[in-house]
Amino acid sequence: MSLSLRRLVAAVVAATPIVVHAQAPVTATLPTVAVTAARSPQDVADLLADLTVIGHDEILRSGVQSLPELLQRQPGVEITMNGGPGSTSGAFLRGANRGQTLVLVDGLRVGSASVGATSLEAIPLDQIERIEILRGPASSLYGADAIGGVIQVFTRKAGSGPWAVNANAGYGTYATRSANGGLRGSMGPLAFTAQLGGTRSDGFNAIVDPANFSYNGDRDGYSRQNASAGAVLGWAKDQEVAVQYFYNRLNTQYDGGPDFDDRTITTLEAWSVASRNRITEHWTSNLSIGSGSDDSVSQTGFGDFPFKTTQRQYTWQSDFTLPVGALAAIVERREEHLATDQGFAVTDRNTNSFTGVYRLRQGPLAFQGNLRYDHSSQYDGETTGSVTVGYRVDPAWRLTAGYSTGFKAPSFNDLYYPFFSNPDLVPEKARNAEVGVYWTPQAGAVRVALHAVGYYNRVDDLIVFACDANFNCLPNNVDAATLKGVTLGLDGSWRETRFKASLDIQDPKDDHTGNLLPRRARQHGALSVLQQAGPVQLGVEYVASSMRYDDAANSVRMGGYGLVNLSVEWALYKGWSLFARGNNVFDKNYELAAGYATGGAQFFAGVRFQP
Repeated sequence: MSLSLRRLVAAVVAATPIVVHAQAPVTATLPTVAVTAARSPQDVADLLADLTVIGHDEILRSGVQSLPELLQRQPGVEITMNGGPGSTSGAFLRGANRGQTLVLVDGLRVGSASVGATSLEAIPLDQIERIEILRGPASSLYGADAIGGVIQVFTRKAGSGPWAVNANAGYGTYATRSANGGLRGSMGPLAFTAQLGGTRSDGFNAIVDPANFSYNGDRDGYSRQNASAGAVLGWAKDQEVAVQYFYNRLNTQYDGGPDFDDRTITTLEAWSVASRNRITEHWTSNLSIGSGSDDSVSQTGFGDFPFKTTQRQYTWQSDFTLPVGALAAIVERREEHLATDQGFAVTDRNTNSFTGVYRLRQGPLAFQGNLRYDHSSQYDGETTGSVTVGYRVDPAWRLTAGYSTGFKAPSFNDLYYPFFSNPDLVPEKARNAEVGVYWTPQAGAVRVALHAVGYYNRVDDLIVFACDANFNCLPNNVDAATLKGVTLGLDGSWRETRFKASLDIQDPKDDHTGNLLPRRARQHGALSVLQQAGPVQLGVEYVASSMRYDDAANSVRMGGYGLVNLSVEWALYKGWSLFARGNNVFDKNYELAAGYATGGAQFFAGVRFQP
């Protein structure tokens, strides 16, 4: 264990037997409802799944510049970044690969079918209402790619009540400047919201070693422009139509060689229309159509390389209240299309899915069972399931245990990239078992909610890209990995103080070699304290990770790190406030990807109006 992790563990253990886990500032309450764990609303206090909700207040006060940086502070999540906030980024959920974590925006897929992953750097914090992180295989709910879990982003939603305006603007290190604003309100049965935002940064040089063949001594900055909008029309009691839209354009520079200003322009877009209707007292219907797209163009000295993925999605979900328990029945169709000039043999894939989710709560006993069948025009059929049982020993103690399966579909690059693909690949498969212990005392001056979750996830038929002695390079289903570990957490507050932290102790290994999987640590965690002092809120945060390797052979070592972040917010008058944030204030030199800089100490300050 690295020195930084020892300090984190020592600090946490000195305060409490289990580590802290919380998502809100001192003056806010934790979100009470989540939908990702069952595709229907559930009280967070009664969840059987290992899930984190990041509320809007925490996002506002985080002070970070990108979604990956925010995720880095959450239980079970590690990140990788090839430079600054606009650079290519990914999340490892419970040690799973970047492409084995499903990312949704308002229930829609916006990932790249060619790469097989989602561009997290292209989802701006400006437009996010809340985030739900579901840890563990969730293919029985969402189909392909959810081996490590699901990260679902919810953009700003229409709200009833009087019209309200919000705005904020700020400036920071590397001439980073941002501004965004919006409004929300209703007129009779029509509720509406709209939000616009933009950020620009001069950035820093991502690759610092001149011996690297991609080195370019210029700064690698970025700019993004984004928008979201939503409307809900309640045309009768328990009958409504909802429309949602999201857009972001990210233009980011990167080092691709010494003689050209390489850059990637990524546009994410998603829209949906849904009709939500109560048919009878015991039957609610939600019929929706939507589309998510990832339009990426890399501009290099060798020309432009465009890849555009469009995913049209149709869903009909019926929720039934039964004499005993509740049942959700879901029918879906997803149509993927890839547009590129790279000569792919196949550019379309369709998937039809059928899902059932049964939930029961009977006295101290709780149960959830999921069963899903996906039939793809590319890889035939996959059936996945999940069974989770919970038992409340007394009002404070709760136990859970579950078993689930998952799979990841091969990407279009894996299957069809000219001269470097294998059309005979099959999906990767996962089998996961886990147990959880939760303690939430009902009274006392100090409010705490502790939990510990242990998991064992076996992943087979891993797709590995390798070259033979004749330099024939192809991907094959030749490997297996075991992802096992424990996530510890606590959410606590005392008077005007709120503390939070997380600690993950894990062992994500390649079963064949026994090596650690690339860019994944054996321990990582975070600890933070928020203190309210009249109109001023002060925050200190410590984020740490043990050492990692950048390659499968475990020959390129990246040292452990411990980062100290500071924040302050001063409430002024009627919704106005000043805020400032310092990240990595002691200028720690560390890497999230070998050979790429992380920018050192960074500061950002601004003004916010949030009535």
